Amino acid sequence: MTVNRRPDILTLLARMVGLAALGTAGAVQASGFALIEQNVSGLGNAYAGAAAVAEDASTIFFNPAGMTRLPGMQVVAAAHAIRPSVKFSNTGSTLAPLQTRLGGNGGDAGGWAFVPNAYFSWQVSPMWHVGVGLNAPFGLKTEYDVSWVGRFHAIESELKTVNVNPSVAFKVNEAISLGAGISYQRAEATLTNAVNYTGAFIRAVCPTGDPACIGAALPVIGGPGVEGVARVEGHDDAWGFNLGALVTLSPQTRIGVAYRSEIDYRVSGSVVFGNRPAVLAGGLPNGPVSSDLKVPGSASWSIFHQINSRWDVLGDVSWTDWSTVKALNIVRANGTLLSTTPLNWRDTWRFSVGANYRQNDTWMWRFGVAYDQSPVQDPDRTPRVPDEDRTWLAIGVQHKLSKAAAIDVGYAYLFVRNASSRLCDAAGAAVYPAGCAGKNTLIGNYDNNINILSAQFRYSF
Repeated sequence: MTVNRRPDILTLLARMVGLAALGTAGAVQASGFALIEQNVSGLGNAYAGAAAVAEDASTIFFNPAGMTRLPGMQVVAAAHAIRPSVKFSNTGSTLAPLQTRLGGNGGDAGGWAFVPNAYFSWQVSPMWHVGVGLNAPFGLKTEYDVSWVGRFHAIESELKTVNVNPSVAFKVNEAISLGAGISYQRAEATLTNAVNYTGAFIRAVCPTGDPACIGAALPVIGGPGVEGVARVEGHDDAWGFNLGALVTLSPQTRIGVAYRSEIDYRVSGSVVFGNRPAVLAGGLPNGPVSSDLKVPGSASWSIFHQINSRWDVLGDVSWTDWSTVKALNIVRANGTLLSTTPLNWRDTWRFSVGANYRQNDTWMWRFGVAYDQSPVQDPDRTPRVPDEDRTWLAIGVQHKLSKAAAIDVGYAYLFVRNASSRLCDAAGAAVYPAGCAGKNTLIGNYDNNINILSAQFRYSF
């Protein structure tokens, strides 16, 4: 029986790898550019108690120690349809020097994203369990109209990740389980923004701003308002780890703690300047570039308590080390700084509570709310990540098809606080002159919200 099953398991794992690789287009849901949507069984609870529930193989991501609660083998496959909405309203932006048009509000910078997860767990002995998770823990996608007022700051921003997370769990005794995993991650990034070619040329040939020099130089570049789009693309692979512990206080109560390490990337690729005047080919050459990207570590504390045969309550507190993200610097191969975007993010906390209601042996309803802090601070809010604190309202339902199979469906709506922007006004240009040269000021407000609809299939062997 085991001999016949293993080829099927290996085939299924290969398909799971392909599924995870297909759906890494990101849409920011948790704070910053993190994606907390790593299963659907937790979505209905707004991921309250995620490190303590250990209901299915997706515990590999949230707390690998939870695998000790899963007998035999289990496969979980999930898919999330995520629709963020990001709309900017200009309230006082001004033209960059030597530009002729301000631009519009940029349309809706959000869009549909598909994010899959897949997990496999295997009890190899009464005490030892192994498993693997395939997911996208970080992702970002915003895209504005190419002619919008903030085009010199950002047009398209996309980050895709794939995470392969083999894990092991050990049951110390009936009360304590420990788990650990290794994460191999691949990141791909794309950034575009408009470039004020007129401004770049004038700054180079007329550094003192002499009016006579500017008057003579403008016909050479083609006059005021000459611009194009710069495109940066790159990728890298990196390694990290995660740890977890699950403590069973009683048959009704569990506490889970989990930690995921930070991961350091050196994203390498190239920059291409579109519609670049020939006179700037030497000053703004296409070529190799790189950027240091650090995805943050995080820690979670969770509790699960079964009140009675009908009701469970869940809670979670999570911390993310976003203060490691200081700036987005694009550097040429010779060490020259091509561009810099100050970020100055702060550490964040996430709080969530939830409940389960078992209607009968086959149907269970889930409910949850969460408050998720944003790492972005007002003075440094960039249109690439126009983030603010958000409040989750979530609901879900599970239907058991049999003793071995179950389907989960969940929906969450995220209310995002109104966010403001004052990039490159007088104060910003004074503090970050290199980051504001040749750019419009960007003064206005963002109106954001997020819809998430997800489904999951679980099968136990």
